[in-house]
Amino acid sequence: MLNKPVAAAGEATLDKSRPDGGEAMLEGLRGLGIDYIFTSPGSEWGGFWEAIARQKVYGTPGPEFVSCWHETLAMDLALGYTLVTGRMQAVVLHAGVGLLQGGMGIQSAQIQNLPVLVFSGESLTYGEREGFDPGSQWYQNLSVVGGVSRIVEPFCKWSGQVPSVETLYNTVVRGGQIAQRTPMGPVYISVPIETQLQPWAKPARLARSKPAVPPRAPVPEIERVAELLLKAKNPVITTEAAGRDAAGYNALLELAEELAIPVIETTSTLFSNFHKGHPLHQGPSFAPFFETTDLALVIRSRAPWYPPHKRPPNAEIVLIDENPFRHHMAYQNLHADSVLEGDVTFTLQTLAAAVKGKGGPEVEERRKRHAASHAKADEARNIFLAAASKKPKIDPGLLSAMLSDTLPANTVYVDESVTHRIPIEAHLRPKGAGSFLKVRGGLGQGIGHGLGAKIALPDQPVVVLVGDGTFLYNPITQCLGFAEQMKLGIIIVVYNNNRYLAMKLDHARYYPDGVSKDKNIYVGEVIGSNPAIERLGEPFGCWGRKVEHPDDLQAAIREAHAATLLGRTAILNVMVDP
Repeated sequence: MLNKPVAAAGEATLDKSRPDGGEAMLEGLRGLGIDYIFTSPGSEWGGFWEAIARQKVYGTPGPEFVSCWHETLAMDLALGYTLVTGRMQAVVLHAGVGLLQGGMGIQSAQIQNLPVLVFSGESLTYGEREGFDPGSQWYQNLSVVGGVSRIVEPFCKWSGQVPSVETLYNTVVRGGQIAQRTPMGPVYISVPIETQLQPWAKPARLARSKPAVPPRAPVPEIERVAELLLKAKNPVITTEAAGRDAAGYNALLELAEELAIPVIETTSTLFSNFHKGHPLHQGPSFAPFFETTDLALVIRSRAPWYPPHKRPPNAEIVLIDENPFRHHMAYQNLHADSVLEGDVTFTLQTLAAAVKGKGGPEVEERRKRHAASHAKADEARNIFLAAASKKPKIDPGLLSAMLSDTLPANTVYVDESVTHRIPIEAHLRPKGAGSFLKVRGGLGQGIGHGLGAKIALPDQPVVVLVGDGTFLYNPITQCLGFAEQMKLGIIIVVYNNNRYLAMKLDHARYYPDGVSKDKNIYVGEVIGSNPAIERLGEPFGCWGRKVEHPDDLQAAIREAHAATLLGRTAILNVMVDP
């Protein structure tokens, strides 16, 4: 039963000596080891805020409460932090409308297999319970027919409402456990105002959730694939996300080096998986190996080739993935002959141990052949960059190379590019595990991901790579305000060609002989006026500079980095062609 009524809407006279639903929710997050609660606040969270205040006043260990100005930003801060640390975080939003704003981030978590606990509230009584007034907004504007969870059900592993305080604590703990189990993903919990304000009987024994341990592929199956590797003449590895953590990055390196297996990082690469300067790194294209490979290891890769029906004709295909068949994809065709489903790092380590010292003379022949191919590609890259440096306009490939040549070796790059992803892939040189993160899902989330990464890595440079169109999709004011509030100095590099080039390229592909091509009328590519992007951060103390000539690039990059060392975010607006 709720506490005694008071005159003001939504208030209650609480027994301060007795915990309530807000405390139950916070205690669940403590038990899950949550570091941060990211929020764009809504009026329903009084009970939870009271619990946060008690935590602060009494010095109780627990997650830090971090507020920002936009729901998508709140989601992206959590996702960026988790991409770097591997640790699940919590996000608290407002009713159904806050979920709609944050929904793109929830869908991004699903696509990226990232665990996150998302909360919002609702009212159960709409002012009809005598003695309690939740506020007229719930009756007039904020209700959702069928319940708030309907909004995000398609994007969540689990979603539901907590109708009573008796089930709140365990629902929070269970939700976190579900989110972290394979396949990892977002969980949504609706906590009504009435549930928060009910007295809670704290359990005598509180849960302390341990990290989830992913299932492992059977060792005999891994050993069978090891035998295939030893027999193969032209094995190939292709991956999007083997380097999700340092252990996976190192395990892939060990296996590839042991048998001189070339590594392809697809154009949809999500992480830094293999050092691009390594002789076995063979770029983003499967084409050179399409006809010749007899064994393809597809490691954490949703789409290793395109079109999907066009599989390597002479290869046996082995999938290595915790979640090889993505339930969120409407269509997927991987042509798997074998599947090693389970902890990827364990599988790679077991494969490397099984083949260690057993390779024949063909291994060294392969090593020489792939090293020569890598050296040839490097030579072509150097010739290209030398020519680009002499052009009057800035090539996006030159910009990418200049960033990694100028910034410190421990820089983390957060990429939300579209048409410039190809020159970035070809010429950016991230250095080591965790040095590159690709933002997946709807556009407009890259800056938030970068700020989340910076919270996790306060002593490392973080650089967001984004086109001018995608930059404008981001909640810019909210991101820059948050960066100033938290003194998070990141660099935002805008690859600015003053158009939506992706729109034009697709239009031209669909209508190669159309009127638009004949008259050069591509209405979808028009951004309009070219704003002074470098000045948009002035109200928030940001450093900004526009760069139009190759000779000015390196100095501008150094100045931007110097600004971040003072806690200022830097906006580098680089006019690129194309």
